[in-house]
Amino acid sequence: MQNTLTIQYADDLLFALGISDEEFSREAKFLLAAKLYELGKISSGQAAQLAGKSRVEFLFSLSRLRVPMSNLRPEDLQAELNFALND
Repeated sequence: MQNTLTIQYADDLLFALGISDEEFSREAKFLLAAKLYELGKISSGQAAQLAGKSRVEFLFSLSRLRVPMSNLRPEDLQAELNFALND
């Protein structure tokens, strides 16, 4: 099942942003997906699906928002590295 979210906005917003309504829709979906991912509410796979991108494309796109690709804390990352190196 899929649901639809409708956002009302004035035409002059698109003019001010210099983008088409299709570009605005894509950007809005990406920004929502990125924020939900950053907050840990959804997985990267779910976020990618919401944004209409592949998981890899979504993760690499996060850099323009300065959102880390991984939500691992530094200590968790170190534990993962130690586990991988001792395997």
